[in-house]
Amino acid sequence: MISLFLLQAENRSFFTTFFARLQEGGMFFMFPILLMLLLVLFLIVRGLISLRNEQKGFQKNIQLLNSIGLLTLVWGMLGQLIGIVGMFDQLEEIGNISTPIFAGGLKVSALPPIFGFLVFIISRVASIIFTWIAKESE
Repeated sequence: MISLFLLQAENRSFFTTFFARLQEGGMFFMFPILLMLLLVLFLIVRGLISLRNEQKGFQKNIQLLNSIGLLTLVWGMLGQLIGIVGMFDQLEEIGNISTPIFAGGLKVSALPPIFGFLVFIISRVASIIFTWIAKESE
């Protein structure tokens, strides 16, 4: 019975794991990155619609995608640096610390840049594809 419970706990859904990582990485940095991801996805859909309708704001959409992607990347790196500084402050106060605790702190500090890189890559790929489509249609 206990082994069945342990197996069920290991098979968490993607969204459960995703939101657990968001909370683990610190909501001050992870929530704005999530909002920027949603904004990037909105801009991708808007870009696809403007491709169909051939609206004039297409180049501004590409520039906005690039800017938001870069801002997300920088925000994630800032989250990591602030997390590492906080971790070293705690380490300095405690003195001797175990390796698993130190590794856990490094893991938590790496979550915002990983998520920021993911959003950056999505925005950059969409920007490259939109630019390529715009040049092909000319």
